Amino acid sequence: MAELCVNQIRSFRLRNHHLDAVYKSTDMEMLAGACGMLNTPPGVWETAMYNRAPECGLADMEQHLYGDKTLLQAWSLRGVPALFPVPLSPVFLSALVPVGDEPWIYTHGMAGAMDFLKMDSNTLLETLKQVMTRLDDTTIVSKVTLDKTLAEWMLPLLPADKRDLWNQPSMYGSPDKQTVGGAVVSFLLRPCAFSGLVVFGKRSGISPTFTSYKNWTGQMLKADENASKQLVRSYLHCYGPSNVDGFVNWLGCSGKQGRRLWNMVSEEMEPVTLAGKKSFILSDDREMLFSPPSFDREIILLGGHDPYLDQRDRAVLQPDPTLQKQIWRLVANPGAVVYRGEVAGIWTSKKKGKGMEIQMKLWKEIHRRQGLLELAEEYAGFRQQKLAGIDLQ
Repeated sequence: MAELCVNQIRSFRLRNHHLDAVYKSTDMEMLAGACGMLNTPPGVWETAMYNRAPECGLADMEQHLYGDKTLLQAWSLRGVPALFPVPLSPVFLSALVPVGDEPWIYTHGMAGAMDFLKMDSNTLLETLKQVMTRLDDTTIVSKVTLDKTLAEWMLPLLPADKRDLWNQPSMYGSPDKQTVGGAVVSFLLRPCAFSGLVVFGKRSGISPTFTSYKNWTGQMLKADENASKQLVRSYLHCYGPSNVDGFVNWLGCSGKQGRRLWNMVSEEMEPVTLAGKKSFILSDDREMLFSPPSFDREIILLGGHDPYLDQRDRAVLQPDPTLQKQIWRLVANPGAVVYRGEVAGIWTSKKKGKGMEIQMKLWKEIHRRQGLLELAEEYAGFRQQKLAGIDLQ
């Protein structure tokens, strides 16, 4: 098996995440379609898009998402909100639908509610699907209202002896705001999203809105027999070399579902090694991966939840386990100072008056420090603020 070096992998992944060059606003669909752009916490996709196409302003992004509707936001990978081109909806939605006894992504946490109700989750999902069609001509503002409204719509369809339990305070999160029924709906919205029954609409102030795929795009979500294969190819193209465990972890699915999807394209893969460990690449990517590393964009200030940072083998990005803990936290990941594909430091920003203060902490010497100052000023401008100060450590 061919042996790779870490710089070859970094260069390969930067290129396929479209961080190797500066792209244009007309490339937004291609950029979002590489592997989807997760949007949690809300707004991180904007920073990710900006880092690939700096000429894209917030108004340009809103136009693509809300005006032209070339991009779509829906619950997707790992059950979290993601943006992707509308034509790739089957890849980032319907390909996630399980087969046979494979469990749905994200729904394992609802076991407590099922035990309380003494009901089957599949039965409740089918009941929810019956009322979801009302979103075809309705838009609901806020996630709390969506859960509550759908739970109310389901209530008359439930067995009479379950309705009182359905309306009891939730055993999750905020029992003062959510019922058991609302909690069940919240979990099952992910399977509904994968079926095209619910997507995000245009934000209303600070609140998200929700409607159906049909209502938002003007068409039903169509099945595509190639979508499952394309999902695996997208993963390997952006995160290869990798293995099935990395794919399962990235997708947030069961091992059984992940292995089924992975095996669909196994004939298109070949093994390679890194530091003696075996992993796989797409055979079509071999020439690109084994070409000499190239880092034309040496320094990038990535947002804390950029798709490039969503690599399962974190040692490729930063080999020091202690420093890894500073990059990937349980909450509120900082931004990453990426130098030639390696995370060489972290950065954070905060508003101060009418401006933005940025703090950077570097772990290795970067010769072009002036470039960091320029990138910080440009990012503040993208967020429509002035750079009030920068602390470079």
